[in-house]
Amino acid sequence: MEKGVSEDEANKRVEKANAAFPDALVTNYEGLIDHLELPDKDDRHVIAAAIKTNANLIVTNNIKDFPEEYLRSYGLSAKTADDFSTDIIDLNQEQAIAAFKEMVLNKKNPKMDEYEVLDQLRNAGLTDTANYLHAFL
Repeated sequence: MEKGVSEDEANKRVEKANAAFPDALVTNYEGLIDHLELPDKDDRHVIAAAIKTNANLIVTNNIKDFPEEYLRSYGLSAKTADDFSTDIIDLNQEQAIAAFKEMVLNKKNPKMDEYEVLDQLRNAGLTDTANYLHAFL
């Protein structure tokens, strides 16, 4: 649970995310877990869910825990959140910049300008994403 967020609030956030992205909620993948091998056995559920949904990409900042060759054997690859975000921006730069500016306008607690939000992204490890967005401002 996030610091300062009640369990009720956390549950509401999960419900909102599930409602907004119903295809992201994966079920019935547990039977695959025991058949998978990873350096960190605690990550096997990620590949199992990806296989179950016929995904082709896993977005993770733990790239080292998902060997490229092993993922390829399941038709998968892995990218960091930063690489994934810059790829998404690159697909439609105008729409991405408009969405970023709208996000900044809706940021109220605390209120931040574009450059403060970019700094927040950098602090969260999304350095390339922030730098890419910054280039368009």
